[in-house]
Amino acid sequence: MKRLRLIIEREFIAKVRNKSFIVMTFLSPLLMIGMGALVFFLMKKNDEKVKKIVYVDESGMFSKDIFKDSKTVKYEDFTALGIEDSKKKVEDGDYYGALYIPKQDSLEMLAKSIEFFSKDSPSMSIMESLEDKIDKELRHKKLTSFGIDIAHIEESKISSEIKMLNFSGEKSSKLINGLKIGVGAIAGYLLMMFVMIYGTSVMRSVIEEKTSRIIEVIVSSVKPFQLMLGKIIGNASAGLLQFFIWGILFLVFSLVASSFFGVDMMEMQSAKVSPEQMEAIQQTAANKGEMIVQEIFRLPLIKMFFLFIFYFLGGYMLYSSLFAAVGAAVDNETDTQQFMMPIMLPLILAVYVGFATVINDPHGPVSVIFSYIPFTSPIVMLMRIPFGVAWWEIAISMLLLILTFMVIVWIAAKIYRVGILMYGKKPTYKDLWKWIRYNG
Repeated sequence: MKRLRLIIEREFIAKVRNKSFIVMTFLSPLLMIGMGALVFFLMKKNDEKVKKIVYVDESGMFSKDIFKDSKTVKYEDFTALGIEDSKKKVEDGDYYGALYIPKQDSLEMLAKSIEFFSKDSPSMSIMESLEDKIDKELRHKKLTSFGIDIAHIEESKISSEIKMLNFSGEKSSKLINGLKIGVGAIAGYLLMMFVMIYGTSVMRSVIEEKTSRIIEVIVSSVKPFQLMLGKIIGNASAGLLQFFIWGILFLVFSLVASSFFGVDMMEMQSAKVSPEQMEAIQQTAANKGEMIVQEIFRLPLIKMFFLFIFYFLGGYMLYSSLFAAVGAAVDNETDTQQFMMPIMLPLILAVYVGFATVINDPHGPVSVIFSYIPFTSPIVMLMRIPFGVAWWEIAISMLLLILTFMVIVWIAAKIYRVGILMYGKKPTYKDLWKWIRYNG
């Protein structure tokens, strides 16, 4: 145990003292915030650009009130010019496109003959907005032809809000479901990134020591299994330290940003609205904030925290053992490609299953099965836990993960023991099988 502890300390200190580790620990949050701000800025700039759309209505069925201007779209009536002249003017000028509504004998034929001309492919949101306007007006025309009063149709519209409860009477809501999806997705994504970054780090560390022949000196006094396990735990400790620092920095940035932007928003709002409106806005924001806080505390936070740590470490240890075995089997990073894909496929599959099925049906058969499979359970089960999972399901998943980890570590140690002293030959899967069976 003393030698294992020394290896863990050596790997941890070597990782933490690395300049790239120090730089990325403090630079990564800034880069993430900067990327988010850049995306927000570009989206805002894109929305601020006004798109001018002309329309030629030969049918005479659409009034100017239908094509109302918005912040990003301005409509101009070119019916008097005709479609051909309008197309030329749009093509030569600074216009987004031209909407052509021909004259037809029936509403059904009209609905199928409307055309939109533009220089480039129009955005889906613009086309959906135009189709909604036209569909609504044609529907009103159709209802009027049936002798139905449109005002009565509008008055008959009622919005329902279904309350969600379980059989014990505990209330739920769309908000808490959204929070559960967000928490599960973040947990799964963090685990995937952690495994990919620090798993490959273990592999590179093994390759570097092997190519420099330092490994031959190390294994003369340390068992290969201890060396492999020490590398895995040492890198995991460095990774957890980095995530801990990121968490603190994120909390600090959030507090600073909320206080800074909160003051600015209050000043802007107080300058534009009346005191009565300001009070209503503040009350609404307070109610929403209080509701979000209440919903967060209704989540099984303690259970999620401990299970997050277990699956976080369990998934990392499982995959890092395979990465360490791959690093010991090859002489350089280029030769790892043939072995990396089988290792990464379950990880990628877990992410796809998580986002495709768990979010929509966390207790469905696909979600349940993949939350048991050890190679996918760390991600899939983490995404299911916020929605509530029975204790026996978690117990089965954890037991299978532990047993599989023990088997994988035993196999990886077999490969590691032989591979670290093999040079000059690119190994095949047949060679790996021989190393696993070797008992010398």
